Amino acid sequence: MKTERAAGYDFLIKRHQLLVMPHWHTSSISSVGTSKTTIVKDGQEKTIFPSVRWPGDTIGDHLEFALKYDGINLGILSALFAVVSAYEIALWIESKPTGKYTRKIWFLYEFLTGQTVPVNDVSQGNYIKLLESEKYYVAKPGIKMKRQRVVNNLLGNREFCPVVRKTAKLISMEGINIHQQCDELIKSYPPELIKRALSYLYSKETKSSFEIEHLKPSASRTERFISSLELATKRDFCNKEDLIGLQNRIVDERFRDSDFRKNQNYIGEMISFRDQRIHYVCPKPEDVESLMKGLIGTHSSMLENAVSLPPVIHAAIVAFGFVYIHPFEDGNGRIHRFLIHNILFLKNAVPEGLMLPISAAMLKKPELYDYSLEVFSRPLLSLLKFDLDELGEMTVNGDTGNFYRYLDLTVQAETLFEFIKFTVDHELVIELDFLVDYDRARKAIQEVIDMPAQKLDLLIKLCLNNNGRLSAGKHKSHFNFLKKSEIEAIENIVQKELSSRRSPVE
Repeated sequence: MKTERAAGYDFLIKRHQLLVMPHWHTSSISSVGTSKTTIVKDGQEKTIFPSVRWPGDTIGDHLEFALKYDGINLGILSALFAVVSAYEIALWIESKPTGKYTRKIWFLYEFLTGQTVPVNDVSQGNYIKLLESEKYYVAKPGIKMKRQRVVNNLLGNREFCPVVRKTAKLISMEGINIHQQCDELIKSYPPELIKRALSYLYSKETKSSFEIEHLKPSASRTERFISSLELATKRDFCNKEDLIGLQNRIVDERFRDSDFRKNQNYIGEMISFRDQRIHYVCPKPEDVESLMKGLIGTHSSMLENAVSLPPVIHAAIVAFGFVYIHPFEDGNGRIHRFLIHNILFLKNAVPEGLMLPISAAMLKKPELYDYSLEVFSRPLLSLLKFDLDELGEMTVNGDTGNFYRYLDLTVQAETLFEFIKFTVDHELVIELDFLVDYDRARKAIQEVIDMPAQKLDLLIKLCLNNNGRLSAGKHKSHFNFLKKSEIEAIENIVQKELSSRRSPVE
């Protein structure tokens, strides 16, 4: 009879009853067969090894097996090291003190716990890199840790340390030069049209970012967000002072924060008179300051020590890390999308004087955007214990900070690449082509009747919003000076030049 035994992380999770987020790869050992088999389903991989590959029965045996075959998972390791003593780790290290995986595990124990393992420093031998650069996005050149003779090339720090794996999808997308693509696209349009398009693009991105959250902002809030987006091209916003200032500019003045939040936040919806469905539970308030300090530090470190890191990977880490931490009462989603633009400009991924309407792409692909958020939020919900009182106040029980601290953001990086590619290939082209057609329609209408520019733009907009026709009511209230023949001619122009396109000012 064929049986399987858990190995690597799966073994350690079950033996120590660890409460952890699911890992993308699991391993088991089969009692029969001589070859290994890998099963891939819904983004998860499981490898079944033959019985001769059983690593042994100790924690160290399965830690080494996990790093070798399952990869790095800082969340699982931090949960394990919380229940395993430094002395127990020391005994295993002393059995093979110069081993490649031994030194990695030794470093990770001290990095994640802040405790010193009672063993002597490694005195000789070559340095080994903690993460394999062919498997992970890493900091270069990394920091040499003399004690273990390990190069720490993690992207983050103890307070916030994400991991992004080099999947086939991400590697293929690395070959897309966003800056070059945008440059080539811009050159195919007149310079004066590109300048005009920029205001449309800022407006579209602002409207889309609010619409994702089902919000209809006032004209003043819209203008404040547009002006903030314009500032995204000027300086680095990933610091506490600027993030708070940004939040103050884009939310209702009654919900402005002077610091990171001090209360428990969550995202939910009412499903009945008394009940709420919880979609996401944010980190506990006592963890927010540390998490944000870690995120900001990770961002600064990536700017300095990961210069070759693809801009989209950097943007995904900062933007999704921010929205999962949810440091403010209001405005987190809009700031999350703002940070994507800010990082892309900082990393010179977008030509100066251009705005990519990425939020519009997210709005057009809501399932993909929801997936990028829920791939973390859904499994997290099953791990948390929380109470909700009759006033909607939430209390989260237990130590939960490490769930948000050690993230695998591979899927989020993949989806952000997809949104940016869709934006450059489709959304940007649509907006620029619309302006070309709009100018042609405007010129043709002016040959029918020469009217003030403001009235002309309103006329085109009203026609576009009514399937290419001017309604009788709008004719009477706004354009009673137009003859029937003129209206028919104008409608024909709008339908011919613009009816197949959706106006960016709708």
